[in-house]
Amino acid sequence: MGENADSERIAKRIARAGVASRRGAEAMIAEGRVAVNGRVIDSPALNVGAADAITVDGKPLTAPEAARLWRYYKPIGLVTSEADEKGRETVFAHLPEDLPRVLSVGRLDITSEGLLLLTNDGALKRRLELPSTGWVRKYRVRAKGTPIDAALEPLRKGMTVDGERFAPMAVAIDRQQGANVWLTLGLREGRNREVRRALETVGLSVNRLIRISYGPFQLGDLEPGGVEEVRAKVLRDQLGIGAAKPPDAPRKPAARRRSGPVRP
Repeated sequence: MGENADSERIAKRIARAGVASRRGAEAMIAEGRVAVNGRVIDSPALNVGAADAITVDGKPLTAPEAARLWRYYKPIGLVTSEADEKGRETVFAHLPEDLPRVLSVGRLDITSEGLLLLTNDGALKRRLELPSTGWVRKYRVRAKGTPIDAALEPLRKGMTVDGERFAPMAVAIDRQQGANVWLTLGLREGRNREVRRALETVGLSVNRLIRISYGPFQLGDLEPGGVEEVRAKVLRDQLGIGAAKPPDAPRKPAARRRSGPVRP
């Protein structure tokens, strides 16, 4: 044990092996369920190296899993958290049973739908969430109102809502459909309910919000509830990750596919 170029915190090692989140691993350590080189530890303030033997509940810790990424169509009505204090249904309770333990990249609120990226790797999650990636998140939005293009200019310039500064957005009117307008919006940061709050400021009430892309990753023709793993080649090309997908890992959506899920 000790610090060197290959060492890392014990809780991080446990999380990378897919046993629990880093916080969950810290709880396991506090409960005396983790041993390093035959000695039970009670503090997560420990660095371990590749040669250290780690057991959790008496079982050897497996090698860290390769970083993997999935596209998921989050349906309306699910919250993006592992447990909800209000007892609402969560995304993670509705994922296919053969999916490994995953983390969400960012969030979509309970009334929003569309593309949610999932990963088994905490470091990749944090990397994809950083604003410095410069990746645009695109949304199809249906809102009540009949705006002219000039009315959307404040969104393009950036605005302050309830004391919070929103960066400029790309926004275009796609079509007017009765009392509703369909828009496409693009933004580089995803603040809490940002799209809804920004559109309310210019007099539009959102009644459907679908995320259609997150950087280079597209919702495509996934059906609500559908999951599909991003191919290893795409991870290499887009992220420089050389992880190989296990040959028997399922890639097809859990749900039936359909074309054009975001058409008005």
